[in-house]
Amino acid sequence: MLSPREVQSLLGFCLPPDAEAHLKQTPPSDIVSYTDAVFTAEGLDPSTADRHLYRQVKAVVAEAFRKSEAERDYGA
Repeated sequence: MLSPREVQSLLGFCLPPDAEAHLKQTPPSDIVSYTDAVFTAEGLDPSTADRHLYRQVKAVVAEAFRKSEAERDYGA
């Protein structure tokens, strides 16, 4: 799961403060759920969002999850 610091680095969208706070406090624990939560917080339906944009956001989220996991593995 992403830390609040890692969540902050992902929030490139201009999310409303309450949505940003919610994602920091209870970030979804997998890539697809996190990506969908970002789109939903933006007022977009992930299932009908532009596929290119969705894939771009998902790639950024996936990279953040990969880095987070690597940092945990390295620190263990």
